[in-house]
Amino acid sequence: MTPERARRVHVVVAAVAWFAVAFQLLLVVTGDPVLVEDDPPGMVARLYRFFAYFTIQSNLLVAVTSTVLARDPLLGRRGWRVARVAGLVGITVTGLVHFFLLRPLLDLEGASWAADKLLHMVVPVLALAAWAWAGPRPRITARTSAYALAWPVVWVVWTLVVGRVDGWVPYPFLDADEEGWGAVAGACAGITVLFLVLFVVFGWLDRRLPAAPGPRVDGPAEPVRG
Repeated sequence: MTPERARRVHVVVAAVAWFAVAFQLLLVVTGDPVLVEDDPPGMVARLYRFFAYFTIQSNLLVAVTSTVLARDPLLGRRGWRVARVAGLVGITVTGLVHFFLLRPLLDLEGASWAADKLLHMVVPVLALAAWAWAGPRPRITARTSAYALAWPVVWVVWTLVVGRVDGWVPYPFLDADEEGWGAVAGACAGITVLFLVLFVVFGWLDRRLPAAPGPRVDGPAEPVRG
């Protein structure tokens, strides 16, 4: 895998991820409900809810980091590594949670169905395939993963706190009024375990798979094994 080929791979992922997010945003702005069956709220609430979804945030991380890699497929700055591994793990969780927990609850058709598949299936598969094929690797250390874990933790805390204020949460398994705090706590614990396992798996694969696409790493030296 040459840097030029890696660049083309990341261009494809970035283009699809940006399109998926923009497509869903267009549907939201024009009044399409997102995981709700009642009339959509006002524009400000609609936009907040759109960006509050973990799905959207993980797709945005993939879009941004893939765009950066399309410019420099060998990039390895320490802060950027955190965003990259957060995006990879986040988009994996997005795909898994959607497939096992949310997909059975949805009854979508037309443009909504297409946007849902792009965000929850196409982008996750493309992002993981691109990382496996084009890297960049090695980039993941224990410290990098620890910093990246801060994002989902903050997201959960923010979501639960705001949900108690305005009564809305982006996913039904986080609705304490409907499910009870015990069920919500169990769901949060299960997803936290999933995150930890995925960080370990990605770190292990990052050390075992061949370096890609090249050896250059920017910024201060950092031991690959953390």
